[in-house]
Amino acid sequence: MRAHYRILVALVALMVGLGQGALAAPTAKIKDLADLDGVRENVLVGYGLVVGLAGTGDSANGIPFTRQTLANMLERLGVNAKDALSQIKTKNVAAVMVTANMPSLARQGGRLDVTVSSLGDAKSLEGGLLLATPLVAADGNTYAVAQGAMVVGGFQATGKDGSSISKNHTTVARIAEGAVVERETGFELSQLGQELKFVLRQPDFTTAMRLKDAINATLKEELAVTSDNAMVRVSVPVRYQPELAALIQKIENIKVEPSTAARVVIDEKTGTIVMGEDVRIAPVAISHANLTITITEDTSVSQPLSFNVAGQTVVAPKSTIKRINDDPNEGKFTVLNGTANLADLVSGLNALGVKPRDVISILQNIKAAGALQAELVIL
Repeated sequence: MRAHYRILVALVALMVGLGQGALAAPTAKIKDLADLDGVRENVLVGYGLVVGLAGTGDSANGIPFTRQTLANMLERLGVNAKDALSQIKTKNVAAVMVTANMPSLARQGGRLDVTVSSLGDAKSLEGGLLLATPLVAADGNTYAVAQGAMVVGGFQATGKDGSSISKNHTTVARIAEGAVVERETGFELSQLGQELKFVLRQPDFTTAMRLKDAINATLKEELAVTSDNAMVRVSVPVRYQPELAALIQKIENIKVEPSTAARVVIDEKTGTIVMGEDVRIAPVAISHANLTITITEDTSVSQPLSFNVAGQTVVAPKSTIKRINDDPNEGKFTVLNGTANLADLVSGLNALGVKPRDVISILQNIKAAGALQAELVIL
């Protein structure tokens, strides 16, 4: 009997633990919520040529600068091409723009991924080779040079009768580690000084305060302060000044529960609706065409059984959604326990076969009536 009792207690403890784990709020590392001020990426851009295309390059008549660029490049290589400029064919050549992002701490000789995009009327960059292209930053200095064979994430085929088939864009390609860093930005971690500034990607006062409290609890010192809803300042302890990277690594791996605003995002073009978990709707009646939906809130009282000393009287909120239309046989389609939320309403509308665009119209009118307790973002 005692063994069975122990097994029962263990099962109950396991079920309680699983329930608490399911209800646990999601957490994220600080590195996923905030950026370190001063440590950022730099945008690089360059103009170059792609060669080796199988007749899918720029047309000679429509894109004159491709021919001019090709002639200038040949001149630098010792080939006199300007006298025969009008005879140069560019069907295997395409003018392109090359872009890349360079971290502020990138070192000379490091590699960067680059994206190559057609600038003219080339039909496809498939099978092409990017020639050496200098990549410059906003200050006009060259920081990297890109070159290499490209990978196109699609295909295009054309038949003799004019029929064609294509998938994705064939005029944009990518070169993994296709650029070599030739010049460093000159930024060092020591330039951050005696204070680290973490900037939230989604400014929020609650999240900023949680970041501050988590950092202070981990470092066991009151080193972090919140200046506003977007920045948390951390004073660098003396013991971490010689090794600033160790302090940054320790802070960015601290887990924090982010706070998000109640928001509903609607894309009218595709009929997509995305909502947060905190979205709520107040009691409201909705009439759409011949469909009427009523949402009401009430409270129910649960009394303990007679002679039950351990029992308590509990008052529980109860929300009810009813569908009313011309058919007298139709009645209530769902009952919600607790405060009604937008997910329950959308699920009910989908169960009735309401189209996504009609759902969007209903949500817009609920917001206009002041019953939607969330921000409505329409794309």
